[in-house]
Formats: sequence, structure tokens, C-alpha cells
Amino acid sequence: MKKSFQYILLSLALLTVVACDKGFDDLNINQTAATSINPVFSLNNSVIAASFVSGTVQNEIGIVQQMVSPNSGVLTGANFNQDNRDGTQQNWQRYYRNVIRFTADVINATKDQPTRSNLYNMARIWQANAFIVVSDSYGDVPYTEAGKGYIAQVLLPKYDAQQAIYAAIIKELTEATAALDAAKTVESADVLYGGNITQWKKLGNSLLLRAGMRLTKVDPALAQATVQKAVQGPLMDANTDNCVIRHDANYVNGIGQMLNSTEANNFYLAAPFVNQLKSTADPRLSAIAVRYVGAKSGPEQTAAKAKTDAASQIGMPFGFDNSTITVQAAKDGLASFYDYTQADRTRVVKNTAPMFLVTAAQTQLLLAEAIQRGWATGTIATVFQKGIRLHMEQMALYDAKSAIAAADIDTYLAATAFDPGKALEQINTQYWIASFLNGPEAFANFRRSGFPKLSPNPFPGKAIKGNFINRLTYPNSEISVNKTNVDQAIARQGADDLDTKVWWDK
Repeated sequence: MKKSFQYILLSLALLTVVACDKGFDDLNINQTAATSINPVFSLNNSVIAASFVSGTVQNEIGIVQQMVSPNSGVLTGANFNQDNRDGTQQNWQRYYRNVIRFTADVINATKDQPTRSNLYNMARIWQANAFIVVSDSYGDVPYTEAGKGYIAQVLLPKYDAQQAIYAAIIKELTEATAALDAAKTVESADVLYGGNITQWKKLGNSLLLRAGMRLTKVDPALAQATVQKAVQGPLMDANTDNCVIRHDANYVNGIGQMLNSTEANNFYLAAPFVNQLKSTADPRLSAIAVRYVGAKSGPEQTAAKAKTDAASQIGMPFGFDNSTITVQAAKDGLASFYDYTQADRTRVVKNTAPMFLVTAAQTQLLLAEAIQRGWATGTIATVFQKGIRLHMEQMALYDAKSAIAAADIDTYLAATAFDPGKALEQINTQYWIASFLNGPEAFANFRRSGFPKLSPNPFPGKAIKGNFINRLTYPNSEISVNKTNVDQAIARQGADDLDTKVWWDK
């Protein structure tokens, strides 16, 4: 009897276990968690991650002599013609870990979905833009295997030659732009253009024009063919077409964040940039600059001392460090180096300032050069001045206080006659100005065109053999984990230093 009772208890226990286990999997599923994501939101993540980070100030923006710091340490870079891999790695990490990874996910998710063909092609265009940025900065980079860590478990991607990358970029931009179709699904959740197909086509063609012009020295035939494809379609021709990343109090401008916090008193507008604007009575100087007249320290850079008129501006020269700049400041009649002109932290580099990546102004100036080369049709002087006007009008988009009056724009354009004998210099000097705060693009076009004519940074402690930095170095984080592939790229391209030129920079 006792044994039978034990069997009954065991049976009841087993039934209880079975009953409790039934539906256990369902109970452990979060009924409110997303099991998939609309890929348009992944594209949006890629778009907002493309906003440039603070490292571009000490590197690319410094190389093209638009901003400079006299301080060393973490700020070392173009100011001393030295390599600082903590700075040069920033865009690499941001673009590969976010921009390229997300576009790869979108492309993979939508390539076999005819109803999402517009999203698929938008992602291809955006990814092409990302590879233009990283390849122009570093040269040979991962391309065919990039962004495939999750998709294909490729954790150590091989590096592709920049020549092959550019061929692929041109193919992607050509095909994806042509395939966009307003009659198909409109991706209205797109954060960049709200799914507007015409504007996406303008972006694709404007990037194709940019890619084609990049090859003017290394492969003029391919450059011409690419440009001629680009100008057959619509190009950016109004500031409403601009590819711009907008920021707010929650998602701040990376450059603005740095210049409004730790480095607020350490970066200044460089003398070559200020002098170019000042000597030509360019109204953009007043829209961009501020000088805290008489400031002897950072805390003395107060609103009461702020002057934004062009006549008051004095750019900081290159060739000085924290100790020697004090002597130069005295020679320039200033109270201290804190008295030099800065980019206005309350306007163009405020925390919420937009970041312009591809603009109508840049596009029209490239079109003017294409006309000059005989690769496009149009009246070159008209297109040239349109590019200038667009950038001047763009200033209002940073802040209402940076708006330039129409009469001032007209006055400047009337005084800026187009000179066919100096066409390339005039166009690309204006491109340099129109690319202010877009360090990677200003750096790329400076190397390609050779304009503006800048004097080499005379700082005595330079770590380069030539006159200017030619590329950024690969990140230490990449070298430490992907050394075999990095070494193969170095063997093909040249030493991993600031002197080695990228493929198209001949």
C-alpha cells in the first residue's frame, strides 16, 4: 500500500512538470518586442551617422588651412603636420561601424523585394557616398567585404584597391540613380528627403559628378565619361536639394559639440581662410566668424567682446605652438592668442548646426569646371556665380543671424568677374570656401585640383617629407585586429603614413 502511494505521488509530480512545461516557450517570448525592423529605419540610422565628427577639425579642416589650434596633445594633427591616430580614426570607425554597416543591412534586406526597390537603390547611393568619403581619406579600404560581419560573418574584410572601388562606385551610382522610380513605393519615412525620388536622383547624379571629377588627373577619359553621364540627369541646383544632416538638442553636431565644450577656446579660423574672405570683401566672413576683441583668456571670450564684422577679423597663422603663438599674437597687435578670430559657436558651429555633406553650391561649381573642360554645356560664368550665390544663401540655414542680405550677395558677385584664364583656380577656390566645415570633401578637392594656392605649414616639427599631408593613416584598432589585410593594402599602396598619395592623386 505504501509503495502504491509513492507511485501515485511520482505520477502526479510528472504530470505537474509536463503541465508546467506546456506553453513555456510562449511565456518566455516578449510579446511587445520587435522581431524585425523596417529597413528604412536602418537607412535613417546610416544617414544620421554620416555627420562628421570632431577629428575632422584637427585633420582635414586643418590640412586645407581653414581652422588651426596652437595646442598639442590630443589636438595634434595638421596644425603641426603630425600624425595623431586618435583623430584620424574617428571617421573610419563611425563610417564602418554605422554608416556602411547599416547600408549593407538595408541592401541585403531589400535586394529581393521588388516592392522596396526604391529603398534598395537609395541605400546603394548612400553607401557609395560613404565609400567616397573613406576611400578618399585613406586610399585602399575594405569595400567588397565591408559591412558583412553579421550578414556573412566576414569579420576581417580584405582591402580593395581604390581604382577598383571607384569603378564600383561609378557603377553603383549610375545604376541605382537610373533605377529610382517615382511610380513605385515611396519611402516616406526616409529622414533625408522623405522619399522624394527627384531629390534622390539629384543626389545620385551630383555624387556621380563628384566621383567623375575626382579622376581628372589619374584617368581623364573615365572622368569625362562619368561626368557626361552625370549631367544627363538632374543635378542639385537649389538649396532645398542639399544633402544635409540636421541636429537638435538630443542629436548634436559633433564638431559643434567639441567647439562648445572641451575645445571652445582652442581652435581658431586660420589666417589663409580669413585673409581670402577679407581681401575679397566676401560677406561670408561676417556670417561665419567672431572675434572676442581684447580677450586674454578663454573666460574673457564673452558676448560683450564679440565682434562679427569683417573688418575686425584676424585669422591665426600656421607655424606656431602654444608658446610661440603668444609672441606672434603680440606682433599682430592682439591681447593674446584668445583674441584671434574663431568660427562663431553661437551660429555656424553651434551644437544644433546642420552638417552639409553634398550641396547645390558644390555641385554647380563642379558643373562649371565640367563646362570649362568641355564635358558639359552651359554658360560657365553663369553657373560659376550660381554656385557662389547658393553657398551665400546657404549660410542662413545655419542660423538666421548668419543670413547674408541679397544686396550684399549681388555686390560681391558684381565684383567677382569670371576670368577664363584663371577658371580652375577661381572655381576651386570657391569650392574650398563652399566646403567649409566639410573637411573630407575640402581635403579631397584640394588634392585633386591643387587649389586654392596655399603656402605649406611652416611649423618646424613636421612629420612629413612633402609640403602637405596627402592622406590619413589607418586606425591602430584596425591594424591590431586585421593586420594581414592591412599589410596587403600597404604593400600595394605604399607606406601607411601621411606622405603616401591615394590612387587618384597623381
